[in-house]
Amino acid sequence: MNARLERQLRYLGAIIVAGAVASVAVNLAQGRHTAPQLIAALAYTFVTAVVIGSVELFILQDSEWLRRLPFVALVAVRSTIYAVFIIAIQLLQVGERAAGLELQTSIEDFWRSIAYSAVISVILNFGFSIANLIGPRVFLNFVSGRYHSPVEENRFVLFVDIAGSTGLAEQLGGIGIHRFLDRTFRLLTESVVDYRGEVLNYIGDEIIVTWPEQSGAIDCRPLRCFVAMRRALQKAVPEFEREFGAAPQIRGSLHFGPVIVGEIGDVKPAIVFNGDVMNTAARLEELSRKVDGGFLASRAAMARFASAPPFAVHDLGTLPIRGRIDGIEVVGIGAVVASA
Repeated sequence: MNARLERQLRYLGAIIVAGAVASVAVNLAQGRHTAPQLIAALAYTFVTAVVIGSVELFILQDSEWLRRLPFVALVAVRSTIYAVFIIAIQLLQVGERAAGLELQTSIEDFWRSIAYSAVISVILNFGFSIANLIGPRVFLNFVSGRYHSPVEENRFVLFVDIAGSTGLAEQLGGIGIHRFLDRTFRLLTESVVDYRGEVLNYIGDEIIVTWPEQSGAIDCRPLRCFVAMRRALQKAVPEFEREFGAAPQIRGSLHFGPVIVGEIGDVKPAIVFNGDVMNTAARLEELSRKVDGGFLASRAAMARFASAPPFAVHDLGTLPIRGRIDGIEVVGIGAVVASA
Protein backbone atom coordinates (compact mmCIF):
# COMPACT_ATOMS: atom_id res chain seq x y z
CA MET A 1 0.00 0.00 0.00
CA ASN A 2 1.15 3.55 -0.73
CA ALA A 3 2.86 4.98 2.37
CA ARG A 4 0.90 8.23 2.25
CA LEU A 5 -2.44 6.40 1.96
CA GLU A 6 -1.45 4.00 4.73
CA ARG A 7 -0.64 6.91 7.03
CA GLN A 8 -3.93 8.66 6.26
CA LEU A 9 -5.95 5.49 6.88
CA ARG A 10 -4.12 4.92 10.15
CA TYR A 11 -4.93 8.44 11.33
CA LEU A 12 -8.53 8.03 10.20
CA GLY A 13 -8.78 4.86 12.27
CA ALA A 14 -7.37 6.71 15.29
CA ILE A 15 -9.95 9.48 14.83
CA ILE A 16 -12.81 6.95 14.69
CA VAL A 17 -11.63 5.09 17.81
CA ALA A 18 -11.02 8.30 19.79
CA GLY A 19 -14.43 9.64 18.77
CA ALA A 20 -16.18 6.42 19.76
CA VAL A 21 -14.55 6.36 23.20
CA ALA A 22 -15.38 10.03 23.81
CA SER A 23 -18.96 9.56 22.64
CA VAL A 24 -19.62 6.62 24.95
CA ALA A 25 -18.02 8.46 27.89
CA VAL A 26 -20.12 11.60 27.35
CA ASN A 27 -23.36 9.66 26.99
CA LEU A 28 -22.70 7.59 30.10
CA ALA A 29 -21.90 10.77 32.04
CA GLN A 30 -25.25 12.23 30.94
CA GLY A 31 -27.15 9.14 32.03
CA ARG A 32 -27.79 7.81 28.53
CA HIS A 33 -26.84 4.21 29.07
CA THR A 34 -29.51 2.20 27.29
CA ALA A 35 -28.42 0.13 24.30
CA PRO A 36 -30.41 2.17 21.73
CA GLN A 37 -29.01 5.45 23.05
CA LEU A 38 -25.43 4.18 22.91
CA ILE A 39 -25.98 2.71 19.44
CA ALA A 40 -27.33 6.07 18.24
CA ALA A 41 -24.34 7.92 19.73
CA LEU A 42 -21.85 5.51 18.17
CA ALA A 43 -23.58 5.74 14.79
CA TYR A 44 -23.37 9.54 14.87
CA THR A 45 -19.74 9.38 15.94
CA PHE A 46 -18.74 6.83 13.32
CA VAL A 47 -20.36 8.67 10.40
CA THR A 48 -19.08 12.06 11.59
CA ALA A 49 -15.53 10.75 12.12
CA VAL A 50 -15.44 9.04 8.72
CA VAL A 51 -16.81 12.07 6.86
CA ILE A 52 -14.83 14.78 8.66
CA GLY A 53 -11.67 12.69 8.88
CA SER A 54 -11.80 11.88 5.17
CA VAL A 55 -12.42 15.51 4.20
CA GLU A 56 -9.51 16.63 6.38
CA LEU A 57 -7.00 13.94 5.44
CA PHE A 58 -7.75 13.52 1.76
CA ILE A 59 -8.85 17.02 0.73
CA LEU A 60 -8.06 19.87 3.13
CA GLN A 61 -4.51 18.82 4.04
CA ASP A 62 -3.52 18.90 0.36
CA SER A 63 -5.07 22.34 -0.23
CA GLU A 64 -2.35 24.87 -1.03
CA TRP A 65 -4.59 27.92 -0.56
CA LEU A 66 -5.58 26.78 2.93
CA ARG A 67 -1.92 26.53 3.91
CA ARG A 68 -1.46 30.20 3.07
CA LEU A 69 -4.25 31.38 5.39
CA PRO A 70 -3.45 32.86 8.84
CA PHE A 71 -4.30 30.59 11.75
CA VAL A 72 -7.53 32.39 12.72
CA ALA A 73 -8.79 32.42 9.12
CA LEU A 74 -7.82 28.77 8.75
CA VAL A 75 -9.79 27.83 11.86
CA ALA A 76 -12.82 29.80 10.62
CA VAL A 77 -12.81 28.21 7.15
CA ARG A 78 -12.28 24.70 8.44
CA SER A 79 -14.92 25.10 11.16
CA THR A 80 -17.45 26.24 8.57
CA ILE A 81 -16.71 23.25 6.35
CA TYR A 82 -16.95 20.85 9.28
CA ALA A 83 -20.18 22.43 10.50
CA VAL A 84 -21.86 21.98 7.11
CA PHE A 85 -21.16 18.24 7.14
CA ILE A 86 -22.04 17.80 10.82
CA ILE A 87 -25.35 19.66 10.40
CA ALA A 88 -26.21 17.44 7.43
CA ILE A 89 -25.45 14.32 9.48
CA GLN A 90 -27.55 15.65 12.36
CA LEU A 91 -30.50 16.48 10.10
CA LEU A 92 -30.37 13.02 8.54
CA GLN A 93 -30.64 11.62 12.08
CA VAL A 94 -28.38 8.69 11.27
CA GLY A 95 -28.11 7.79 14.94
CA GLU A 96 -31.85 7.47 15.48
CA ARG A 97 -32.23 5.53 12.25
CA ALA A 98 -29.42 3.11 13.16
CA ALA A 99 -30.82 2.52 16.66
CA GLY A 100 -34.47 2.32 15.58
CA LEU A 101 -35.43 5.33 17.73
CA GLU A 102 -38.20 7.81 16.99
CA LEU A 103 -37.10 10.59 14.62
CA GLN A 104 -36.97 14.12 16.02
CA THR A 105 -38.97 16.78 14.13
CA SER A 106 -39.28 19.82 16.44
CA ILE A 107 -37.65 23.19 15.73
CA GLU A 108 -35.88 22.95 19.09
CA ASP A 109 -34.17 19.78 17.92
CA PHE A 110 -33.04 21.61 14.78
CA TRP A 111 -31.42 24.47 16.71
CA ARG A 112 -29.93 22.01 19.15
CA SER A 113 -28.31 20.26 16.18
CA ILE A 114 -26.94 23.60 14.94
CA ALA A 115 -25.41 24.39 18.34
CA TYR A 116 -24.00 20.88 18.68
CA SER A 117 -22.50 21.06 15.20
CA ALA A 118 -20.87 24.42 15.89
CA VAL A 119 -19.24 23.22 19.11
CA ILE A 120 -18.02 19.92 17.66
CA SER A 121 -16.69 21.56 14.49
CA VAL A 122 -14.60 24.06 16.47
CA ILE A 123 -13.24 21.33 18.78
CA LEU A 124 -12.33 19.10 15.84
CA ASN A 125 -10.80 22.01 13.98
CA PHE A 126 -8.55 23.04 16.85
CA GLY A 127 -7.47 19.43 17.25
CA PHE A 128 -6.56 19.07 13.57
CA SER A 129 -4.91 22.51 13.48
CA ILE A 130 -2.70 21.77 16.48
CA ALA A 131 -1.84 18.34 15.07
CA ASN A 132 -0.88 19.91 11.74
CA LEU A 133 1.14 22.61 13.49
CA ILE A 134 3.34 20.30 15.56
CA GLY A 135 2.95 17.13 13.47
CA PRO A 136 0.37 14.35 13.89
CA ARG A 137 2.84 11.87 15.36
CA VAL A 138 4.20 14.38 17.88
CA PHE A 139 0.63 15.34 18.78
CA LEU A 140 -0.27 11.70 19.46
CA ASN A 141 2.90 11.23 21.51
CA PHE A 142 2.05 14.26 23.65
CA VAL A 143 -1.55 13.12 24.15
CA SER A 144 -0.55 9.54 24.98
CA GLY A 145 2.32 10.64 27.22
CA ARG A 146 4.63 8.18 25.51
CA TYR A 147 7.74 10.27 26.15
CA HIS A 148 6.67 12.04 29.34
CA SER A 149 9.50 10.11 30.97
CA PRO A 150 12.65 9.76 28.84
CA VAL A 151 13.24 6.42 27.11
CA GLU A 152 16.10 4.98 25.09
CA GLU A 153 15.38 3.89 21.52
CA ASN A 154 17.53 2.66 18.66
CA ARG A 155 17.03 5.05 15.76
CA PHE A 156 18.27 5.84 12.28
CA VAL A 157 19.01 9.57 12.10
CA LEU A 158 19.22 11.38 8.76
CA PHE A 159 20.54 14.95 8.57
CA VAL A 160 19.79 16.81 5.32
CA ASP A 161 21.28 20.23 4.68
CA ILE A 162 20.56 22.67 1.85
CA ALA A 163 23.89 23.55 0.27
CA GLY A 164 24.79 27.16 -0.41
CA SER A 165 21.90 28.63 1.56
CA THR A 166 24.02 31.51 2.89
CA GLY A 167 24.74 32.77 -0.60
CA LEU A 168 21.12 32.25 -1.59
CA ALA A 169 20.00 34.32 1.41
CA GLU A 170 22.09 37.24 0.16
CA GLN A 171 20.65 36.81 -3.32
CA LEU A 172 16.99 36.33 -2.37
CA GLY A 173 16.71 38.42 0.78
CA GLY A 174 15.07 37.46 4.06
CA ILE A 175 11.53 36.88 2.78
CA GLY A 176 12.78 35.25 -0.40
CA ILE A 177 15.02 32.71 1.34
CA HIS A 178 12.19 31.85 3.74
CA ARG A 179 9.88 31.07 0.82
CA PHE A 180 12.70 29.13 -0.87
CA LEU A 181 13.33 27.00 2.23
CA ASP A 182 9.62 26.46 2.82
CA ARG A 183 9.08 25.25 -0.74
CA THR A 184 12.16 23.01 -0.52
CA PHE A 185 11.22 21.46 2.82
CA ARG A 186 7.66 20.78 1.65
CA LEU A 187 9.07 18.92 -1.34
CA LEU A 188 11.58 16.97 0.77
CA THR A 189 8.90 16.02 3.28
CA GLU A 190 6.99 14.16 0.56
CA SER A 191 9.90 11.72 0.31
CA VAL A 192 9.99 11.42 4.11
CA VAL A 193 6.32 10.38 4.10
CA ASP A 194 6.85 7.99 1.18
CA TYR A 195 9.60 6.18 3.09
CA ARG A 196 7.80 6.28 6.46
CA GLY A 197 10.21 8.61 8.19
CA GLU A 198 9.45 11.06 10.99
CA VAL A 199 10.48 14.71 10.70
CA LEU A 200 12.15 15.50 14.01
CA ASN A 201 12.88 19.16 13.33
CA TYR A 202 13.61 21.91 10.85
CA ILE A 203 16.63 23.90 11.98
CA GLY A 204 17.60 26.80 9.75
CA ASP A 205 18.44 25.24 6.40
CA GLU A 206 18.47 21.69 7.77
CA ILE A 207 15.87 18.96 8.21
CA ILE A 208 16.36 16.06 10.63
CA VAL A 209 14.51 12.81 9.95
CA THR A 210 14.40 9.66 12.09
CA TRP A 211 13.19 6.07 11.84
CA PRO A 212 12.72 3.47 14.58
CA GLU A 213 15.11 0.57 14.01
CA GLN A 214 12.49 -1.91 12.80
CA SER A 215 10.91 0.49 10.30
CA GLY A 216 14.13 2.01 8.99
CA ALA A 217 15.81 -1.35 8.39
CA ILE A 218 13.19 -2.33 5.80
CA ASP A 219 14.30 -1.72 2.20
CA CYS A 220 17.07 0.65 3.34
CA ARG A 221 14.40 3.32 3.82
CA PRO A 222 16.64 6.13 5.18
CA LEU A 223 19.12 5.70 2.32
CA ARG A 224 16.40 5.46 -0.31
CA CYS A 225 14.69 8.48 1.21
CA PHE A 226 17.74 10.67 0.68
CA VAL A 227 18.11 9.53 -2.92
CA ALA A 228 14.39 10.16 -3.49
CA MET A 229 14.82 13.67 -2.08
CA ARG A 230 17.53 14.45 -4.59
CA ARG A 231 15.53 13.04 -7.46
CA ALA A 232 12.49 15.10 -6.44
CA LEU A 233 14.60 18.25 -6.34
CA GLN A 234 16.09 17.42 -9.73
CA LYS A 235 12.61 17.21 -11.26
CA ALA A 236 11.68 20.54 -9.66
CA VAL A 237 14.71 22.45 -11.01
CA PRO A 238 12.76 24.30 -13.78
CA GLU A 239 10.10 25.42 -11.30
CA PHE A 240 12.64 26.67 -8.74
CA GLU A 241 14.75 28.46 -11.33
CA ARG A 242 11.67 30.14 -12.78
CA GLU A 243 10.50 31.40 -9.38
CA PHE A 244 13.75 31.95 -7.47
CA GLY A 245 16.49 32.00 -10.09
CA ALA A 246 18.21 29.09 -8.32
CA ALA A 247 17.52 25.44 -7.50
CA PRO A 248 18.24 23.74 -4.16
CA GLN A 249 20.93 21.12 -3.74
CA ILE A 250 21.28 18.95 -0.67
CA ARG A 251 23.91 16.99 1.17
CA GLY A 252 23.37 14.66 4.06
CA SER A 253 24.49 12.08 6.58
CA LEU A 254 23.04 8.95 8.14
CA HIS A 255 23.87 7.31 11.45
CA PHE A 256 22.31 4.72 13.74
CA GLY A 257 22.34 4.00 17.43
CA PRO A 258 20.67 4.59 20.79
CA VAL A 259 19.08 7.98 21.45
CA ILE A 260 17.30 9.33 24.50
CA VAL A 261 13.79 10.52 23.62
CA GLY A 262 11.69 12.56 26.00
CA GLU A 263 9.68 15.68 26.69
CA ILE A 264 11.63 18.72 27.78
CA GLY A 265 10.67 22.25 28.77
CA ASP A 266 7.74 23.85 30.57
CA VAL A 267 6.35 26.92 28.77
CA LYS A 268 6.81 25.36 25.34
CA PRO A 269 7.49 21.64 25.85
CA ALA A 270 8.96 19.62 23.02
CA ILE A 271 9.91 16.01 22.35
CA VAL A 272 13.66 15.98 21.79
CA PHE A 273 16.32 13.44 20.86
CA ASN A 274 19.65 13.49 22.68
CA GLY A 275 22.77 11.40 22.62
CA ASP A 276 26.02 10.70 20.83
CA VAL A 277 24.16 9.49 17.73
CA MET A 278 22.73 12.97 17.15
CA ASN A 279 26.11 14.63 17.59
CA THR A 280 27.86 12.13 15.32
CA ALA A 281 25.22 12.47 12.59
CA ALA A 282 25.61 16.26 12.68
CA ARG A 283 29.40 15.99 12.38
CA LEU A 284 29.10 13.50 9.53
CA GLU A 285 26.94 16.04 7.73
CA GLU A 286 29.78 18.56 8.06
CA LEU A 287 32.19 16.01 6.56
CA SER A 288 29.77 15.26 3.70
CA ARG A 289 30.60 18.67 2.23
CA LYS A 290 34.05 17.39 1.34
CA VAL A 291 33.18 14.09 -0.38
CA ASP A 292 31.96 13.21 -3.85
CA GLY A 293 28.20 12.77 -3.81
CA GLY A 294 27.72 14.94 -0.74
CA PHE A 295 26.51 12.09 1.46
CA LEU A 296 27.99 9.93 4.21
CA ALA A 297 26.49 6.94 6.00
CA SER A 298 28.13 5.25 8.95
CA ARG A 299 28.89 1.54 8.81
CA ALA A 300 26.78 1.22 11.95
CA ALA A 301 23.74 2.37 9.97
CA MET A 302 24.52 0.26 6.90
CA ALA A 303 24.90 -2.87 9.04
CA ARG A 304 21.33 -2.52 10.33
CA PHE A 305 19.64 -2.67 6.94
CA ALA A 306 17.71 -5.87 6.28
CA SER A 307 18.83 -5.95 2.63
CA ALA A 308 21.55 -4.53 0.42
CA PRO A 309 21.05 -1.01 -1.01
CA PRO A 310 19.47 -0.94 -4.50
CA PHE A 311 22.46 1.03 -5.80
CA ALA A 312 26.21 0.96 -5.38
CA VAL A 313 27.90 2.51 -2.37
CA HIS A 314 31.63 2.99 -2.03
CA ASP A 315 33.72 2.43 1.05
CA LEU A 316 35.46 5.57 2.29
CA GLY A 317 37.28 3.83 5.11
CA THR A 318 37.68 5.47 8.50
CA LEU A 319 37.38 9.24 8.63
CA PRO A 320 38.54 11.41 11.54
CA ILE A 321 35.66 13.09 13.31
CA ARG A 322 35.42 15.49 16.22
CA GLY A 323 34.71 13.72 19.50
CA ARG A 324 36.03 10.31 18.42
CA ILE A 325 39.61 9.26 18.91
CA ASP A 326 39.41 6.33 16.48
CA GLY A 327 37.31 8.09 13.83
CA ILE A 328 34.28 6.47 12.20
CA GLU A 329 33.82 3.99 9.35
CA VAL A 330 31.69 5.43 6.56
CA VAL A 331 30.43 4.80 3.04
CA GLY A 332 29.30 7.23 0.37
CA ILE A 333 27.05 7.21 -2.68
CA GLY A 334 28.25 8.42 -6.04
CA ALA A 335 27.19 11.78 -7.40
CA VAL A 336 25.46 10.10 -10.35
CA VAL A 337 23.31 7.90 -8.11
CA ALA A 338 22.57 10.70 -5.68
CA SER A 339 21.26 13.05 -8.33
CA ALA A 340 19.86 10.64 -10.92
